[in-house]
Amino acid sequence: MTDDTAPAPDQGLGREVLRLAVPAFLALVAEPLFLLADSAIVGHLGTSSLAGLGVASAVLLTAVNIFVFLAYGTTAVVARRLGAGDQRAALSSGVDGLWLSLLLGVLAAAAVALWAAPLVEVFGAPPQASAEAVTYLRVSTLGIPAMLLVLAATGVLRGLQDTRTPLLVAVAGFSTNAALSLWLVHGVGMGIAGAAWGTVIAQTAMAVVLVGVVVSGARRLGAPMGFAASGVLRAAVDGVPLLVRTLALRAVLLITTWVAAGLGEPELAAHQVALTVWSSLAFALDALAIAAQALTGKALGAGDVAGTRAMTALMVRWGVWFGVVLAVVLALLHRVVPLGFTTDDQVRAALAAALLVVAVGQPVSAVAFVLDGVLIGAGDARWLAVAQTVFLLAYLPMVLAVWAGGAVGVEGLMWLWVAFTGYMAVRAAGLLWRARGDAWMVTGAGR
Repeated sequence: MTDDTAPAPDQGLGREVLRLAVPAFLALVAEPLFLLADSAIVGHLGTSSLAGLGVASAVLLTAVNIFVFLAYGTTAVVARRLGAGDQRAALSSGVDGLWLSLLLGVLAAAAVALWAAPLVEVFGAPPQASAEAVTYLRVSTLGIPAMLLVLAATGVLRGLQDTRTPLLVAVAGFSTNAALSLWLVHGVGMGIAGAAWGTVIAQTAMAVVLVGVVVSGARRLGAPMGFAASGVLRAAVDGVPLLVRTLALRAVLLITTWVAAGLGEPELAAHQVALTVWSSLAFALDALAIAAQALTGKALGAGDVAGTRAMTALMVRWGVWFGVVLAVVLALLHRVVPLGFTTDDQVRAALAAALLVVAVGQPVSAVAFVLDGVLIGAGDARWLAVAQTVFLLAYLPMVLAVWAGGAVGVEGLMWLWVAFTGYMAVRAAGLLWRARGDAWMVTGAGR
């Protein structure tokens, strides 16, 4: 006899996905609001300040996000060991990730601070915009170690199937950042440096809270807390393929910003906001990818191949529909959004046009993000490193055609975003091909 009151398999999977994805969605939406708040606050200082923020943000996000493996790799390892029934080993791996993030954060901060001006000059922005970018960047480097600690600690908690704690911390951090930036920029009169200080202070507070949660859990289970050279080295080596993957992704964004810088100052300012909006939507769509990382790692750690397949199919379907919803909303608001960022009519017109293209690409982007999360959770990092490099090479002819075509103004910016959407389509197709095979489905706790 069957129990008619028991939830259907898809319904049970859906609840598990939602349990992780909803808090992750809210946290991920809050995270890019750091930059959205800075963009709105700095935008009212003038076009040069907003354009400078665009360049500085590209450098800062690259310096931080190339180490996103601290979150993604840690999530996969911790989830696998949790699925295999060894929570103490899971937290031990998480502690190793925290130590690695601190070391990398100090080194990255020193490098960016030392080379702030040359890094900004690479983009070829106008002199006043470049000066603003250097100011923002030099202050922001103080927060890089905290940003990497936030990545690693968040990865540990996601691997432990906890996305609520990062949500609470992210909301508190965003609120603090918005209030501080507004006060320091317009109240105290610090200009663009005030926005940078607001972000540094907020990120540092977030790091303290999240690391404290992980350390508390590790102590409770008796996991080693000290610096273990072998564990940190293993975490670093395991992170290399994901680092290569991330470098390829960041190269795409940097090349896109470089081309935008040649379209004119209003177009560069518009591109900064469009990219921030795209990143915000990407973080929203990435909620399913976060759930995919945690659930895929746990399922494969427990040897559940069938469950992994079912979750993958479900999350891809949900991702497409979520992408459609975001596309419709953004298309309806494409002329409203620019009003919140600038009073410059040229920037508003360029931004409105770019946002229409951003809207069209959302369903395709959703497929790419979800499957990226599935394969990261499965530990398929080596394939991802090679694949993302191939996707980058496929994007180069598209973006260089925009650069060589000589289009400027609104037309040039639209074609730039069309090329970027083409890149996302290539990426989604490649990930779909990989997900249909079986090579990535390796079971067990891993090393």
